[in-house]
Amino acid sequence: MSGIHPTAIVDPSAEIAAGSGIGPYAVIGPQVVIEADCQIGSHAVVNGPTRIGSGTRIFQFASVGEQPQDKKFEGETSRLEIGRNNTIREFVTINRGTQDGGGVTSIGDGNWIMAYVHIAHACQVGQGVVFANGASLAGHVSVGDRATLGGFTLVHQFCRLGEGCFTSMGSCVRRDVPPWVMVAGDPATPHGTNSEGMRRRGFDSDGQRRLRSAYRTLYKRGLRLQEAIEAIEADATDDPALQRFVAFLQASPRGIVR
Repeated sequence: MSGIHPTAIVDPSAEIAAGSGIGPYAVIGPQVVIEADCQIGSHAVVNGPTRIGSGTRIFQFASVGEQPQDKKFEGETSRLEIGRNNTIREFVTINRGTQDGGGVTSIGDGNWIMAYVHIAHACQVGQGVVFANGASLAGHVSVGDRATLGGFTLVHQFCRLGEGCFTSMGSCVRRDVPPWVMVAGDPATPHGTNSEGMRRRGFDSDGQRRLRSAYRTLYKRGLRLQEAIEAIEADATDDPALQRFVAFLQASPRGIVR
C-alpha cells in the first residue's frame, strides 16, 4: 500500500514521505512526520508532535502519539519519537512524553510490539525489543536493547529493564531487572539467566558462563548488593557485557528484583 486513501483524514501540517501508505479512515494529526516506506493501517490514529521512522508499520486501530495519561499534564509541548523498521500491531497505545520526563517518549529501531501493548509517557525503549500481547509499561520506564516482555507483563513506573532480560507471562515488575536476567511472578522474582537470548546474540560459552557466575554472585551467595557489585566488578575488567551489568546495578534507584 502506498499513497493516502481518500477516506483518511490527514492534517495539512503532517509530513508524509514518498512510499508511505495511509489506510482507510486513518487519522493523521498535526505535527506528525512519517518517514519513507511506512504503512499506517485503517482506523489507526497518529497524533503529534510525533516522528515515525522509515519502514515502520502501524496496524489498524492503534493509537500512537496521544496525550499522556498523567493528571499533571496540562497541555505542555511533548513528543513521541519512533525509530525505523518497527512493527506496531492492533490496538497498541503509545503516549507522548511529559515535562518531568524530559518531554519525550522514545522507541528505538526494529522493535516488535504485539497487540494491546501499552507504552506510557516518558518511556524509553531501545532496539530489538519484543513486547508480547498485552504487555504494559507505566510512565518513565526504560527498556534495554533486545529485552523480551512476555504476554501481560506489567511494569511499574520508573522501573528499568536491562538489555536482554526476559519476563515471563503475567510478570508484575516492581523493581529493576538486571541485564540478561529472567523473571517471573507477582511480584517478579529472578529465575536464572536468559541463555537462549545470549546464544542468539552471539555470546560464546565463556561469555554465558561469566554472566551466569555474576547472576549467582548477585542472587545465590547471600551477599549484600554492594558486596555483590564489588565481587562482579572484580571479574569485569575485560568483559563489556559484565561491565554493563555492573553499571546497571550501580545506577538502580528503585533497587533490583530479589
